[in-house]
Amino acid sequence: MESVLKIQNLKKSFNLSPKQRKIERTNEKVKVAVNDLSFEAYKGEIFGLLGPNGAGKTTTLRMIATLIKPDAGDIFVNGYSAVRNAHDVRKHIGFLTSELKLEDFFTPNYLFDFFANLHGVDEKIAEKRKQELFARFGIDRFAEVKVAELSTGMKQKASIAISLVHDPDIIIFDEPTNGLDVLTAKSVTDYLLELRDQNKTIIISTHIFSLVEKVCDRVGIIIDGKMVKNDTLNNLCAEKDLENVFFDLYQETVGESK
Repeated sequence: MESVLKIQNLKKSFNLSPKQRKIERTNEKVKVAVNDLSFEAYKGEIFGLLGPNGAGKTTTLRMIATLIKPDAGDIFVNGYSAVRNAHDVRKHIGFLTSELKLEDFFTPNYLFDFFANLHGVDEKIAEKRKQELFARFGIDRFAEVKVAELSTGMKQKASIAISLVHDPDIIIFDEPTNGLDVLTAKSVTDYLLELRDQNKTIIISTHIFSLVEKVCDRVGIIIDGKMVKNDTLNNLCAEKDLENVFFDLYQETVGESK
């Protein structure tokens, strides 16, 4: 298998304010979000980062997407270092997260064209890609509707289309179905499988076992910033279902830390 994404000994910590320490119920002034994390993702697969809230999944994805820099370690995307060659990395990835909101005042049509221009996509190619993606997600009927007036599901679909404007090789989704109704969630998961069939590499983070079981080829279970298990879905679930595998690992990991 061809490795297109390599995470090497990634570390990231954040200073905690007094308010954050109260929320976290800790006296520690520094939170280690990601702790010596390593894994690889291969061409034409869906890799799932599975873990509870606060495990370090989103921080990991944000470092891959070059939104934040690691304290130590590196990320290689098609051979480019995210630490030293962030601009080159961005050409190869698409990143969708609920934290990044589309501007309410603009329309999907305007935003798609804006980001196509930002990525340097040829005008004719961008128009063809827009027609395909908008038709795929039913955005075409809402292309000139302001984002503020779109439903939650349509906003998510528009976000997906815009994040894929440059036809990236590696697509990163942070909690792709979080907060979506069942119909929109199914359209998103179906599209993940379509992207894999197009030989794209997809990285998703989630805490939803059924989503992992439906779409993922390999799974990395992350707890307290550490990768505690990384294997194919078939190997992980050879004797138990994924939920039981996860909770056994969680109990072992949490128990060891006490």
